[in-house]
Amino acid sequence: MTTLPDVDPLVARMRPFGTTIFAEMSALAVRTGAVNLGQGFPDSDGPPEMLAAAAEALRTGQNQYPPGPGVPALRAAVAAHQRRFWHLAYDPDAEIVITAGATEAIAASILALCEPGDEVVCFEPYYDSYAASVALAGAVRRPVTLRPDETGRYAFDPAQLRAAFGPRTRLVLLNSPHNPTGKVFTPDELALIAELCQQHDVYAVTDEVYEHLVFTDAASRHLPLAGLPGMRERTLRISSAGKTFSCTGWKIGWVSGPTRLVSAVLRVKQFLTFVNAAPLQPAVAVALGLPDAYFTGFRDDLQRRRDQLVAGLVDAGFDVLSPEGTYFVTADVTALGGRDGVEFCRSLPERCGVVAVPTQVFYDDPEAGRRLVRFAFCKRPEVLTEAVDRLRDLAGQTR
Repeated sequence: MTTLPDVDPLVARMRPFGTTIFAEMSALAVRTGAVNLGQGFPDSDGPPEMLAAAAEALRTGQNQYPPGPGVPALRAAVAAHQRRFWHLAYDPDAEIVITAGATEAIAASILALCEPGDEVVCFEPYYDSYAASVALAGAVRRPVTLRPDETGRYAFDPAQLRAAFGPRTRLVLLNSPHNPTGKVFTPDELALIAELCQQHDVYAVTDEVYEHLVFTDAASRHLPLAGLPGMRERTLRISSAGKTFSCTGWKIGWVSGPTRLVSAVLRVKQFLTFVNAAPLQPAVAVALGLPDAYFTGFRDDLQRRRDQLVAGLVDAGFDVLSPEGTYFVTADVTALGGRDGVEFCRSLPERCGVVAVPTQVFYDDPEAGRRLVRFAFCKRPEVLTEAVDRLRDLAGQTR
C-alpha cells in the first residue's frame, strides 16, 4: 500500500488562510464564558413581520429549490428597495441575483471577473474574505491603507490610491460603510475612485451591507458608487439582509449590476451554492418593504449602543476612534499596556472576560494596525454594560 506524504494537501494560494480570527475569538468566548464583542452578530432577532413571513413560507411548501437567480418576489423587492433609498434602477429579471450572503456574492464576483495575475485594488484593513476570494481567483491584491487623520477619522492618501492602479488592474473592491473602521467614504473620495475606474477602464465591486447604518453625526451620508456618473455600467453592487434585519445566520445576499456583469456572476454562483434558503427569501422581501420608520429606528438604536460602548471604552482608558457607521468601534490598546493586538485579544478573556478582535489581521501591512482592536456594539444594552464594567476592571489592573 502506498503511503501518502505527510504534507499539507491544501493548494499553495490558500495556505496563508487558516481558521478565521472570528472563529478563533468566538471559540475563546465560549471556552472562557467571556462577553463576545468580537464577531459582528446581533443577540436579538429581526423584525417580527419578517420572522412571521419565514414561518408562513415554511408551512406552505416553499421548501424546494428556488429559481437560480433567486425568488422573483425577492428580486423585485431588492429592485424596489434600491430605487426607493438610492435612486438606482435595476431590472429584477436581468440585473439582480440572490446569493448565499454577501460573502458568496463577493467571491462569485471576483471569480467571475478576475483572471490569474489580475490585480484588485482594495482598502486595508479589509474584511478577511476579500483576501481569500482574491487568492482563490489567482489574482493579486493592491491594498491602499486607511489611517486615522488628525481629526481621528480614517482616510487614505490619494497618491497611494493612484499608484495602486496599473496595466493589470481588473477591479476595485470597495466597502462603505467600512468594516472594521466604521468609515463612510465621502463624495470626494468616491469621485476619485470613480475617476480612476474610468481612466483605467476597470470594474468596481462594492460591499454595502451596512448601507442603512450610517449614523446621524457622520461626515457624509451613504452614497453608492454605482450612482456616480459613468459607474453604473461597470459596478457590481452587493448587499444583504443579515446586518440590516439582524438575521446574519440566514445568509441572504444579492448582487445588482448591468446584465453582462450579473450574468457572469450567476454563471459562477451556480457552481458554488447553486441556490439557497428558499423559504427565507420571501421573508426578506417582506423586510425590504418595511416602512422608513423601521430603518431609521434601527439606525438610531445602534447609534445609542455605539455611544454607550464608546463612552465605556474611553472611561476604561482606551483611545477610541468613534465610527461613522457599521456595528464596530476601533480602539488603540497602547494606553492599557498593549503592544500587539493579537496578544492583547488572546489574553483579554482571561484577564477580564471580554472578547475583541485584533484589527491587524485585516492588513497586508500589520504594523498599520498593530495596536488596534475592534469591538462590536450590536449587542443588547445590558450586555454592553457588563462588558464595559469588566473592561474598567482591566483598566484598574493596569494603572
